[in-house]
Amino acid sequence: MSLLPPGKALAFAAVGERRCLGVRRAGRWLVCPYGAVLDGAGVKDQCPRCAQLDRSRSVAADTMADDPRPYGVYLAYFGPGLVKVGITAAERGAARLVEQGAVAYAWLGRGPLMAARRAEAVLGSALGVPDRFAKEAKRAARGALPPVAERAAALAELHGVARELASWPESLEPVEFACADHSELFGLARVPAGGVVELGGLTAGAEVVGEVVAGAGADVYLRLRSADADGEGGEGGEGGEGGEGGAVGAAGPVAVLDARMLSGWVLEAARGRVTTVAVRRVPEAGGAGGGEQEGLF
Repeated sequence: MSLLPPGKALAFAAVGERRCLGVRRAGRWLVCPYGAVLDGAGVKDQCPRCAQLDRSRSVAADTMADDPRPYGVYLAYFGPGLVKVGITAAERGAARLVEQGAVAYAWLGRGPLMAARRAEAVLGSALGVPDRFAKEAKRAARGALPPVAERAAALAELHGVARELASWPESLEPVEFACADHSELFGLARVPAGGVVELGGLTAGAEVVGEVVAGAGADVYLRLRSADADGEGGEGGEGGEGGEGGAVGAAGPVAVLDARMLSGWVLEAARGRVTTVAVRRVPEAGGAGGGEQEGLF
Protein backbone atom coordinates (compact mmCIF):
# COMPACT_ATOMS: atom_id res chain seq x y z
CA MET A 1 0.00 0.00 0.00
CA SER A 2 2.90 2.39 0.57
CA LEU A 3 3.54 2.59 -3.19
CA LEU A 4 -0.14 3.12 -4.04
CA PRO A 5 -1.54 5.56 -1.48
CA PRO A 6 -5.15 6.79 -1.76
CA GLY A 7 -5.46 9.58 -4.31
CA LYS A 8 -2.45 8.49 -6.36
CA ALA A 9 -3.10 8.89 -10.08
CA LEU A 10 -2.46 5.89 -12.31
CA ALA A 11 -2.37 6.08 -16.12
CA PHE A 12 -0.68 3.25 -18.00
CA ALA A 13 -0.96 1.26 -21.21
CA ALA A 14 -0.01 -2.33 -22.04
CA VAL A 15 2.61 -2.70 -24.76
CA GLY A 16 3.44 -5.63 -27.04
CA GLU A 17 2.74 -9.13 -25.70
CA ARG A 18 2.40 -10.50 -22.21
CA ARG A 19 5.35 -12.79 -21.56
CA CYS A 20 6.00 -15.55 -19.01
CA LEU A 21 8.14 -14.36 -16.12
CA GLY A 22 10.10 -17.61 -16.00
CA VAL A 23 11.11 -19.47 -12.84
CA ARG A 24 11.93 -18.01 -9.43
CA ARG A 25 15.05 -19.45 -7.84
CA ALA A 26 17.17 -18.13 -4.96
CA GLY A 27 15.08 -15.00 -4.69
CA ARG A 28 15.32 -13.97 -8.35
CA TRP A 29 13.55 -14.66 -11.62
CA LEU A 30 15.23 -16.74 -14.34
CA VAL A 31 14.05 -15.86 -17.84
CA CYS A 32 11.52 -18.24 -19.43
CA PRO A 33 13.54 -20.32 -21.92
CA TYR A 34 10.47 -20.76 -24.14
CA GLY A 35 9.63 -17.07 -24.58
CA ALA A 36 6.02 -18.04 -23.89
CA VAL A 37 3.18 -15.59 -24.50
CA LEU A 38 0.49 -15.50 -21.78
CA ASP A 39 -3.25 -14.89 -21.81
CA GLY A 40 -3.94 -11.24 -20.97
CA ALA A 41 -7.07 -12.14 -18.99
CA GLY A 42 -5.40 -14.60 -16.61
CA VAL A 43 -3.68 -14.01 -13.28
CA LYS A 44 -0.96 -16.62 -13.85
CA ASP A 45 2.40 -15.04 -14.71
CA GLN A 46 4.07 -18.27 -15.81
CA CYS A 47 3.61 -20.61 -18.74
CA PRO A 48 2.61 -24.21 -17.87
CA ARG A 49 6.17 -25.56 -18.20
CA CYS A 50 7.74 -22.90 -15.97
CA ALA A 51 4.92 -23.31 -13.45
CA GLN A 52 5.51 -27.05 -13.40
CA LEU A 53 9.21 -26.51 -12.73
CA ASP A 54 8.41 -24.07 -9.93
CA ARG A 55 6.07 -26.55 -8.28
CA SER A 56 8.75 -29.24 -8.32
CA ARG A 57 10.21 -27.46 -5.30
CA SER A 58 7.27 -25.82 -3.58
CA VAL A 59 5.60 -25.83 -0.17
CA ALA A 60 2.29 -25.05 -1.83
CA ALA A 61 2.56 -28.19 -3.98
CA ASP A 62 3.80 -30.35 -1.07
CA THR A 63 7.11 -30.97 -2.85
CA MET A 64 9.26 -29.29 -0.19
CA ALA A 65 8.55 -31.37 2.91
CA ASP A 66 12.14 -30.98 4.13
CA ASP A 67 11.82 -27.21 4.65
CA PRO A 68 13.42 -26.67 8.11
CA ARG A 69 11.78 -23.28 8.75
CA PRO A 70 9.08 -22.94 11.43
CA TYR A 71 5.57 -22.34 10.11
CA GLY A 72 2.53 -20.58 11.48
CA VAL A 73 -1.06 -21.79 11.17
CA TYR A 74 -3.65 -19.03 10.86
CA LEU A 75 -7.35 -18.38 10.51
CA ALA A 76 -8.16 -15.69 7.95
CA TYR A 77 -11.46 -13.81 7.75
CA PHE A 78 -12.68 -12.42 4.41
CA GLY A 79 -16.35 -11.82 5.18
CA PRO A 80 -19.42 -13.44 6.75
CA GLY A 81 -19.10 -17.19 6.29
CA LEU A 82 -15.68 -16.79 4.69
CA VAL A 83 -13.09 -17.98 7.22
CA LYS A 84 -10.24 -20.17 6.01
CA VAL A 85 -7.23 -21.93 7.49
CA GLY A 86 -3.74 -21.62 6.06
CA ILE A 87 -0.04 -21.82 6.79
CA THR A 88 2.88 -19.51 6.15
CA ALA A 89 6.58 -19.45 7.02
CA ALA A 90 6.86 -17.81 10.45
CA GLU A 91 9.61 -15.50 9.18
CA ARG A 92 7.11 -13.86 6.82
CA GLY A 93 4.89 -12.68 9.65
CA ALA A 94 1.59 -11.24 8.41
CA ALA A 95 2.82 -10.70 4.82
CA ARG A 96 0.92 -13.76 3.60
CA LEU A 97 -2.33 -12.47 5.10
CA VAL A 98 -1.86 -9.06 3.47
CA GLU A 99 -1.15 -10.70 0.10
CA GLN A 100 -4.39 -12.67 0.29
CA GLY A 101 -6.43 -9.62 1.22
CA ALA A 102 -7.51 -11.10 4.57
CA VAL A 103 -9.75 -8.55 6.31
CA ALA A 104 -8.81 -10.00 9.71
CA TYR A 105 -6.80 -12.94 11.01
CA ALA A 106 -5.59 -14.79 14.10
CA TRP A 107 -2.71 -17.21 14.64
CA LEU A 108 -3.52 -20.74 15.80
CA GLY A 109 -0.09 -22.28 16.30
CA ARG A 110 3.56 -22.45 15.25
CA GLY A 111 5.87 -25.36 14.58
CA PRO A 112 7.46 -27.62 11.93
CA LEU A 113 6.07 -27.57 8.41
CA MET A 114 4.50 -31.02 8.49
CA ALA A 115 2.85 -30.35 11.85
CA ALA A 116 1.39 -27.15 10.41
CA ARG A 117 0.16 -29.08 7.39
CA ARG A 118 -1.48 -31.68 9.66
CA ALA A 119 -3.26 -28.96 11.64
CA GLU A 120 -4.52 -27.44 8.39
CA ALA A 121 -5.85 -30.84 7.30
CA VAL A 122 -7.43 -31.51 10.70
CA LEU A 123 -9.41 -28.26 10.60
CA GLY A 124 -10.57 -29.10 7.11
CA SER A 125 -11.75 -32.62 7.96
CA ALA A 126 -13.04 -32.11 11.51
CA LEU A 127 -14.55 -28.63 11.23
CA GLY A 128 -15.04 -28.20 7.49
CA VAL A 129 -12.81 -25.13 7.37
CA PRO A 130 -11.62 -24.58 3.77
CA ASP A 131 -8.10 -23.57 2.79
CA ARG A 132 -9.11 -21.13 0.03
CA PHE A 133 -11.88 -18.98 -1.38
CA ALA A 134 -12.45 -17.72 -4.88
CA LYS A 135 -11.43 -14.16 -5.70
CA GLU A 136 -15.02 -13.37 -6.63
CA ALA A 137 -16.30 -14.36 -3.18
CA LYS A 138 -13.69 -12.19 -1.45
CA ARG A 139 -14.53 -9.17 -3.59
CA ALA A 140 -18.27 -9.50 -3.05
CA ALA A 141 -17.83 -9.86 0.73
CA ARG A 142 -15.88 -6.59 1.04
CA GLY A 143 -19.02 -4.68 0.13
CA ALA A 144 -21.00 -6.11 3.07
CA LEU A 145 -18.62 -6.42 6.01
CA PRO A 146 -19.98 -6.52 9.58
CA PRO A 147 -18.39 -4.38 12.34
CA VAL A 148 -14.87 -5.17 13.56
CA ALA A 149 -16.20 -6.70 16.80
CA GLU A 150 -18.30 -9.23 14.88
CA ARG A 151 -15.35 -10.19 12.71
CA ALA A 152 -13.19 -10.74 15.80
CA ALA A 153 -15.95 -12.77 17.48
CA ALA A 154 -16.24 -15.09 14.47
CA LEU A 155 -12.50 -15.75 14.56
CA ALA A 156 -12.45 -16.17 18.37
CA GLU A 157 -15.21 -18.78 18.26
CA LEU A 158 -13.48 -20.88 15.61
CA HIS A 159 -10.09 -20.42 17.30
CA GLY A 160 -11.49 -21.81 20.55
CA VAL A 161 -13.07 -24.83 18.87
CA ALA A 162 -9.89 -25.58 16.91
CA ARG A 163 -7.74 -25.50 20.04
CA GLU A 164 -9.96 -28.15 21.66
CA LEU A 165 -9.53 -30.69 18.90
CA ALA A 166 -8.08 -33.96 20.20
CA SER A 167 -6.14 -34.47 16.97
CA TRP A 168 -4.16 -31.22 17.34
CA PRO A 169 -0.49 -32.04 16.43
CA GLU A 170 1.65 -32.28 19.58
CA SER A 171 4.66 -30.59 17.97
CA LEU A 172 2.61 -27.51 17.04
CA GLU A 173 2.82 -24.87 19.77
CA PRO A 174 -0.61 -23.26 20.35
CA VAL A 175 -0.91 -19.47 20.15
CA GLU A 176 -3.33 -17.53 22.34
CA PHE A 177 -6.13 -15.77 20.48
CA ALA A 178 -5.42 -12.26 19.24
CA CYS A 179 -7.29 -10.72 16.31
CA ALA A 180 -5.55 -8.40 13.85
CA ASP A 181 -7.71 -6.38 11.45
CA HIS A 182 -6.58 -5.03 8.07
CA SER A 183 -9.61 -2.93 7.13
CA GLU A 184 -7.82 0.34 7.93
CA LEU A 185 -4.61 -0.77 6.21
CA PHE A 186 -6.54 -1.69 3.06
CA GLY A 187 -8.77 1.38 3.19
CA LEU A 188 -11.93 -0.72 2.90
CA ALA A 189 -14.09 2.08 4.29
CA ARG A 190 -13.45 3.92 1.00
CA VAL A 191 -14.77 1.03 -1.13
CA PRO A 192 -18.42 1.62 -2.13
CA ALA A 193 -20.93 -0.92 -0.84
CA GLY A 194 -22.35 -1.32 -4.34
CA GLY A 195 -21.71 -0.34 -7.92
CA VAL A 196 -18.10 -1.51 -8.06
CA VAL A 197 -17.01 -2.87 -11.43
CA GLU A 198 -14.21 -5.26 -12.35
CA LEU A 199 -11.56 -4.52 -14.94
CA GLY A 200 -10.98 -7.36 -17.36
CA GLY A 201 -7.73 -8.56 -18.85
CA LEU A 202 -5.36 -6.30 -20.75
CA THR A 203 -4.69 -6.43 -24.46
CA ALA A 204 -1.96 -4.67 -26.42
CA GLY A 205 -2.67 -0.96 -26.39
CA ALA A 206 -5.30 -1.16 -23.61
CA GLU A 207 -5.14 1.74 -21.15
CA VAL A 208 -6.10 2.14 -17.49
CA VAL A 209 -6.60 5.67 -16.17
CA GLY A 210 -7.81 6.41 -12.66
CA GLU A 211 -7.09 7.36 -9.07
CA VAL A 212 -6.30 4.89 -6.28
CA VAL A 213 -9.12 4.45 -3.76
CA ALA A 214 -8.01 1.40 -1.77
CA GLY A 215 -6.15 -1.90 -2.06
CA ALA A 216 -6.66 -5.39 -0.63
CA GLY A 217 -4.19 -8.10 -1.51
CA ALA A 218 -3.65 -8.06 -5.26
CA ASP A 219 -6.84 -6.04 -5.79
CA VAL A 220 -6.43 -2.32 -6.45
CA TYR A 221 -9.57 -0.15 -6.36
CA LEU A 222 -9.51 2.80 -8.74
CA ARG A 223 -11.87 5.70 -9.35
CA LEU A 224 -11.90 5.60 -13.12
CA ARG A 225 -11.36 8.83 -15.02
CA SER A 226 -14.57 10.40 -16.29
CA ALA A 227 -14.53 11.22 -19.99
CA ASP A 228 -17.07 14.05 -19.55
CA ALA A 229 -14.85 15.72 -16.94
CA ASP A 230 -12.46 16.53 -19.77
CA GLY A 231 -15.18 17.66 -22.13
CA GLU A 232 -14.68 14.63 -24.37
CA GLY A 233 -18.17 13.25 -24.04
CA GLY A 234 -18.95 9.77 -22.77
CA GLU A 235 -19.62 7.86 -25.91
CA GLY A 236 -17.57 4.84 -24.89
CA GLY A 237 -16.58 2.09 -27.25
CA GLU A 238 -18.35 -0.91 -28.62
CA GLY A 239 -20.63 -2.33 -25.92
CA GLY A 240 -21.81 1.08 -24.60
CA GLU A 241 -21.02 3.23 -21.64
CA GLY A 242 -19.48 1.26 -18.79
CA GLY A 243 -20.41 -2.01 -20.49
CA GLU A 244 -18.57 -5.09 -21.61
CA GLY A 245 -15.92 -4.24 -24.15
CA GLY A 246 -16.19 -0.44 -24.10
CA ALA A 247 -14.43 2.56 -22.60
CA VAL A 248 -15.78 3.52 -19.18
CA GLY A 249 -18.38 6.26 -19.42
CA ALA A 250 -18.98 9.51 -17.60
CA ALA A 251 -20.08 8.11 -14.23
CA GLY A 252 -16.48 7.52 -13.21
CA PRO A 253 -17.19 4.32 -11.22
CA VAL A 254 -14.88 2.62 -8.77
CA ALA A 255 -13.28 -0.38 -10.47
CA VAL A 256 -11.21 -3.21 -9.03
CA LEU A 257 -8.12 -4.44 -10.86
CA ASP A 258 -6.30 -7.67 -10.05
CA ALA A 259 -2.71 -6.41 -10.20
CA ARG A 260 -1.48 -9.93 -10.94
CA MET A 261 -2.82 -9.48 -14.47
CA LEU A 262 -0.15 -6.81 -15.02
CA SER A 263 2.73 -9.26 -14.55
CA GLY A 264 4.49 -10.02 -17.83
CA TRP A 265 3.36 -6.86 -19.62
CA VAL A 266 5.57 -3.94 -20.53
CA LEU A 267 3.75 -0.86 -19.24
CA GLU A 268 4.14 2.68 -20.49
CA ALA A 269 2.37 5.98 -19.80
CA ALA A 270 -1.18 6.11 -21.12
CA ARG A 271 -1.78 8.44 -24.05
CA GLY A 272 -5.56 8.72 -23.62
CA ARG A 273 -7.64 10.07 -20.76
CA VAL A 274 -10.06 7.20 -20.12
CA THR A 275 -9.87 3.48 -19.36
CA THR A 276 -10.33 1.30 -22.43
CA VAL A 277 -10.38 -2.10 -20.68
CA ALA A 278 -13.68 -4.00 -20.60
CA VAL A 279 -15.56 -3.93 -17.28
CA ARG A 280 -18.31 -5.89 -15.56
CA ARG A 281 -20.21 -5.55 -12.29
CA VAL A 282 -18.84 -7.21 -9.16
CA PRO A 283 -21.40 -9.84 -8.03
CA GLU A 284 -23.25 -9.42 -4.75
CA ALA A 285 -22.03 -11.16 -1.59
CA GLY A 286 -23.23 -14.71 -1.02
CA GLY A 287 -20.93 -17.09 -2.90
CA ALA A 288 -18.17 -18.82 -0.94
CA GLY A 289 -16.80 -21.12 -3.59
CA GLY A 290 -13.30 -22.45 -3.77
CA GLY A 291 -10.60 -21.15 -6.02
CA GLU A 292 -6.97 -21.44 -6.93
CA GLN A 293 -4.41 -20.98 -4.17
CA GLU A 294 -3.00 -17.47 -4.50
CA GLY A 295 0.77 -17.17 -4.48
CA LEU A 296 3.29 -19.15 -2.48
CA PHE A 297 4.06 -19.48 1.19
